[in-house]
Amino acid sequence: MTEEILVNVTPVETRVAVVENGMLQEVYIERSRRRGIVGNIYKGVVVRVLPGMEAAFVDIGLERAAFIHVSELTGNGNGEGNGRSVEIGGLLREGQELVVQVTKDPIGTKGARLTTHLSIPSRYLVYMPGTDHIGISQRIENEMERERLKLLIQTCVDDGLLAEDEAKDASTASSGFIIRTAAEGVGSEEFTADIMYLRRLWRAVYRKLQSVKPPAVVYEDLSLYARTLRDLVRPETEKIRIDSKEGYQRAIEFTDQFVSEIKDKIEYYPGERPIFDLYGVEDEIQKALGRKVQLKSGGYLIIDQTEAMTTIDVNTGGFVGHKNLEETIFKTNLEATRAIARQLRLRNLGGIIILDLIDMTDPEHNRQVLRMLEKMLERDHAKTKISCVSELGLVEMTRKRTTESLGQMLSEACPACEGRGTVKTPETLCYEIFREILRINRNYDAQSYLVMASQQVVDLLLDDQSDNVADLEEFIGKSIRFQVEVIYTQEQFDVVLQ
Repeated sequence: MTEEILVNVTPVETRVAVVENGMLQEVYIERSRRRGIVGNIYKGVVVRVLPGMEAAFVDIGLERAAFIHVSELTGNGNGEGNGRSVEIGGLLREGQELVVQVTKDPIGTKGARLTTHLSIPSRYLVYMPGTDHIGISQRIENEMERERLKLLIQTCVDDGLLAEDEAKDASTASSGFIIRTAAEGVGSEEFTADIMYLRRLWRAVYRKLQSVKPPAVVYEDLSLYARTLRDLVRPETEKIRIDSKEGYQRAIEFTDQFVSEIKDKIEYYPGERPIFDLYGVEDEIQKALGRKVQLKSGGYLIIDQTEAMTTIDVNTGGFVGHKNLEETIFKTNLEATRAIARQLRLRNLGGIIILDLIDMTDPEHNRQVLRMLEKMLERDHAKTKISCVSELGLVEMTRKRTTESLGQMLSEACPACEGRGTVKTPETLCYEIFREILRINRNYDAQSYLVMASQQVVDLLLDDQSDNVADLEEFIGKSIRFQVEVIYTQEQFDVVLQ
């Protein structure tokens, strides 16, 4: 497995592409005028408490109030463990100041999602102020390594230097850590540096919390290029290629300070040809905005994203196989699971996802397909959970959603169909126009009517529908004229009284 990370930097936008074995797997986009806010910490004000939903809305200075559920509040029984769940009315009141962190960006009509369980990540650790918990990533599976890392972090936390450093400020009187996947194999020197950095950072946040008036942001997560260096670089990452001289210099400065072990992997790309074009990334992004994904065998996927869930339908297409139907279906589903895992990462699809696999009669084939899906999702940075194959051949799964999908970020609803994915036929529009003329004629007194519509609709009215137009004119006793409006979509029309 070879992996490269490509960073395309412009004054208005930064884009990051993760390429594995020459194929695009993930894309991250950050625009200077619309940065994501996941990870940001705010001092907010409770504007509405909803006892029936056990939730509240909090003003953190955004266009829409953010949402917090009682389970995300410290001291409710779910967080700090007094064993009893507390109703939200006993924890929050309107006008109350609240320190919160964003866990999900605003998506569509929904405001940001919040928590009071604060956390600040570094390269190897996640710092959790106000707790004494020490956890470890489930992706580190070797038990001996897990025990080594737990012992190591406890030793570093108990170290005399850190204890002295901790005593300087009440803000770090209690603090917990989660050991990240990237920490596998690291030593005490790296852990100590991370702990010192995180505590210094938290002290600065803590001091700002004491002085600012809500609503206000008190901590912003790193920019995309810095998060890339902190979170996406793995041992198998061979190169990090940046096409901006200034961006390259910032990356070198960041690695010198925080992740010096990856500095040698960073390269400046000065080529005239855009770096995303060089690796075919632009073409892959365009394909990722479409519904249909072609499989090499001739089969294909149909991906439909709605507000409630995403559905992925698997079809054999032109693949007929070489043995029998069951073998053809099995091979198509196997290939589809590999493509699905890539599309989930590439399109950043989250929430509930339903996979409509082709029905398989052999239980062993079902198990192998599920195992393949699980294996392919191991490299996914987002947390996923997969159910078994149902009797209908459906696989239910979830993928953690924190930001907009690629389609939501780069696309908007079609103005012609308003997001339905279809438009009414010209014939349907003709009959709607006939009904509108009859309705207007019953209520208003006009000498004649002018219909303004798209070229396709007017052409049909003057051709195939001309007999119906003549019958309508005779019925209402008035003439009807037609005018093409080039700016009208197929579904737009107006009937003007004359």
